[in-house]
Amino acid sequence: MSTLHRRLTAGAALGVLTLAPALTTATAAPDRPGPRYTEGADGAGDPYLPLAGNGGIDVRHYSLDLDYTPPGPDPAPLEGWLEGTATLTLTATQDLRSFNLDLRGLTATEVRVDGKPMSFAQEQGNELVVQSRPMLKTGRTVEVVVDYEGTTTRPLDLEGALYGWVTTRDGAIVTSQPDGAATWFPTSDHPTDKATYDFAITVPEGLVAVANGLLEGSRTADGRTTWWWDAPDPMAAYLATATVGNFELHEYTTASGVPVIDAVDADLPESASANLALTDEMMTFYEGVFGPYPFVAYGAIVDDDSVGYALETQTRSFFSRTAREGTVAHELVHQWIGDDVAVERWADIWHNEGWATYGTWLWNEEQGRATADEAFQAVMDRPATSDFWQLEIGDPGPLNLFHSAIYSRSAAMLHALRTEIGDDHFFTLTRTWLQEHAGGTASTQEYMEMAEEISGEDLDHFFEVWLFTPEKPTDW
Repeated sequence: MSTLHRRLTAGAALGVLTLAPALTTATAAPDRPGPRYTEGADGAGDPYLPLAGNGGIDVRHYSLDLDYTPPGPDPAPLEGWLEGTATLTLTATQDLRSFNLDLRGLTATEVRVDGKPMSFAQEQGNELVVQSRPMLKTGRTVEVVVDYEGTTTRPLDLEGALYGWVTTRDGAIVTSQPDGAATWFPTSDHPTDKATYDFAITVPEGLVAVANGLLEGSRTADGRTTWWWDAPDPMAAYLATATVGNFELHEYTTASGVPVIDAVDADLPESASANLALTDEMMTFYEGVFGPYPFVAYGAIVDDDSVGYALETQTRSFFSRTAREGTVAHELVHQWIGDDVAVERWADIWHNEGWATYGTWLWNEEQGRATADEAFQAVMDRPATSDFWQLEIGDPGPLNLFHSAIYSRSAAMLHALRTEIGDDHFFTLTRTWLQEHAGGTASTQEYMEMAEEISGEDLDHFFEVWLFTPEKPTDW
């Protein structure tokens, strides 16, 4: 195996505003060893999003009890009101005197650790800092309860796109990639800290709240309805949803036994969701490529409002206004690659989007349309002078996570790799990759190493050309 490398630039740090004074840090007396207990880091160490996630803790489970009132029709301001109680089961991964959670735009009103009220502060616009007493020893698991509330609006990500808890007239669209989960619940908002979830979402009677996993039931009392959902599969926070709207639920089971729950806005024409009928056939096809579907359920949300994109919310893909066939395929592929196996760092996003795009090429070929070879050639027909080729997709920077090259060049790279190492090695690599990293995360470096191990080839030059050279590949 050759020596492979991965280059990662630091990226631009987010500008932050200190909203509250930092908690006091204890210092050691002279001639004594430093304090054993320290503050947990305010980020997971991802240079693209420095305040996303947190150090010193591993969240195992979230129980989210939400009560939401949307703004209603014009001329009311486009603002909702959200009250929540988040119960987190978490384990200390170092000796902690304090730890952080991500929470942005909402106000924490009380924090309890194992039932005891704790001092806390909200800092830097994103950090809820909890000073635990007694302090937490490495390996200790505790229950952290955060009560919080606030006005919901329409948050924007680094690129100016709507994300997080996006308020709509009749509810909310909740799509949080890459770090928008903090806009609606206190969390460790990075893919490296996956957890299981359950939800109780209370909304005005007549509205439907849709979350991940399986619907456990609903109940209406005093003009409000509570919807209970259970998501027992490990999930990155950005893939959680609690979308609210005028939905009709449609349920069925795929040929392989996967329960499907689709939520379609009642105000949309039938054509907006017609392609969801292909999900069963697509599921059978992709299970043949990737192996068994990895989660307890699947389905879709199709809303009559729009954030301008679709998203692979785990077990319940989201579509703005219409679910196009290619996008339905793309988001289904993500359930394996992007959701079950998530990025280790956001610089690795080429793998998520490249495979979802390449998976769509494979589906189109299966349907007798353009072959994967033809789709590859269409990408390679772009002139070398095009800006498309000027992005280093293995390290695109925080403002290029959703650049078109992340999708199409990455898919072309996968097809080139398939041609380079052959079908047997390529699809063995894909299935082995998914099996060994199921329920977790993985990095570009690990992918390159596994590709060499399975193929028996030196692929150093190949990956350098395709992932780390900002120009059109010509010789690999």
